[in-house]
Amino acid sequence: MSEDQKKQLEQQLWNIANTLRGKMDADEFRDYILGFIFYKYLSEKMLIYANEILEEDGITYQSIDESSTEGKEYLQAIHDEAINKLGYFLKPSELFSEVARRGNANAEDAQGEGQSNFILGDLTTILHNIEQSTMGTDSEDDFDNLFEDLDLTSTKLGRTESAKNELISKVLAHLDKIDFKLKDANADVLGDAYEYLIGQFASGAGKKAGEFYTPQQVSIVLAKIVATGKTKLKSVYDPTCGSGSLLLRVAKEVEQVSSFYGQELNRTTYNLARMNMILHDVHYRNFNIKQDDTLVHPQHLDQQFEAIVANPPFSAHWSASSLFMSDDRFSQYGKLAPSSKADFAFVQHMIHHLAENGTMAVVLPHGVLFRGAAEGHIRKFLVKDRNYLDAVIGLPGNIFYGTSIPTCILVFKKCRKVDDNILFIDASQHFGKVGNQNFLRTEDIENIINTFRDRSSSLKYSYTATLKDVEENDYNLNIPRYVDTFVEEDSIDIISISTKLQAIEAEIRDTDNVISGFCKDLGINTPF
Repeated sequence: MSEDQKKQLEQQLWNIANTLRGKMDADEFRDYILGFIFYKYLSEKMLIYANEILEEDGITYQSIDESSTEGKEYLQAIHDEAINKLGYFLKPSELFSEVARRGNANAEDAQGEGQSNFILGDLTTILHNIEQSTMGTDSEDDFDNLFEDLDLTSTKLGRTESAKNELISKVLAHLDKIDFKLKDANADVLGDAYEYLIGQFASGAGKKAGEFYTPQQVSIVLAKIVATGKTKLKSVYDPTCGSGSLLLRVAKEVEQVSSFYGQELNRTTYNLARMNMILHDVHYRNFNIKQDDTLVHPQHLDQQFEAIVANPPFSAHWSASSLFMSDDRFSQYGKLAPSSKADFAFVQHMIHHLAENGTMAVVLPHGVLFRGAAEGHIRKFLVKDRNYLDAVIGLPGNIFYGTSIPTCILVFKKCRKVDDNILFIDASQHFGKVGNQNFLRTEDIENIINTFRDRSSSLKYSYTATLKDVEENDYNLNIPRYVDTFVEEDSIDIISISTKLQAIEAEIRDTDNVISGFCKDLGINTPF
């Protein structure tokens, strides 16, 4: 897909979003449009698969008479195959294109066909049927309540049922015109469209955006770090996975990821993550996304992962209950992260899940580098007792939606090839700007990754600190302690300045004499 085609697609999608804009908040109409995109994807995937099965019989899926005995036999056979292969099932009459056609048919034409152009009831039933089709199967957990945020009864869609129906029908008609090219194995049109919309909603949703989205440039940096030296990954895990974009980004940096794992607290965002996986053609057996509080109710406790990436909520509150001191994730440290700042609690959780040959990259607020008390104790334990910290990367401020605080990336490895030093990179002054938002440019990303992989020291940008250096700084990881970013001011020529001041004084005296003369001629007192 060319850049021009991609821009055209993005414009089409944003035009659809504008149909709903104004009626509800950005994060609310996000749920509708992304839900309908997902429904369209499932329908097209179902149609392609069913037609492949029926090819030998010389018929198409949409030509099957659902009410006939033969038609029912066909549907049952296809149902069994689809549940195993796709994880769900849709009848021909339940396909997106058919519902969109009915919703936008002229009222008289629809009645002539013995149908109504009122589709809200049918649409609600169809979305429920998709979830029901997976009951008792291996894919049940991945489809359970997946469309629960698509409330077609909401008054925000319109005051009357007719108005709601008209709006939804219009959105479906717009989407129906877009070809997502699912038959093209090299095209990820739908996935790219989904990512685009998530990003657009994030930029418009302000503070709420942090719940489900990591800026793409930051995702790229994290993904490239954990993929360094790897062509295949057995597993990748994100304990605060949001919409799943970060997990999927890692997959773009290697030839293959066997399994994706994630956990997300927010129910709506959890649904987005599952949709995002399926939309990117990740088979339901190859991802395991759970919904719950990661620190309180971890869902993957007995597993370790080759790659871990995360952008946890900055300085979130947690209970820090003494009961956690008997939890294997925290017990060895002797201290818990403070209740007002869970940053290191997430780090400890992730370290627990990191495989011996794995790499972990996590975005955190700058405070984790230098705050004392329990956090200082945990930081010292990770560096001195475990020697897990591999790199510290300072990022520019104002690159995350909804917050301007400076952030950093910490990289951890349990078995480090270079175990006698820690790399510090100060990328905080290298960024582009769009409006009030900062972003990492391609050259900024490349500079970070190349420096990380080469472990090179560069004047005012990076420094490879020995463990002794860190010890001498009392395990304070504040980047300016290691990367000298001081810029000398230009030297001042005192003699030259003095000469100029004398000349100015002389000019002032001459001017005063002229003014004094004018005042004398006018017969008035001088102002000095």
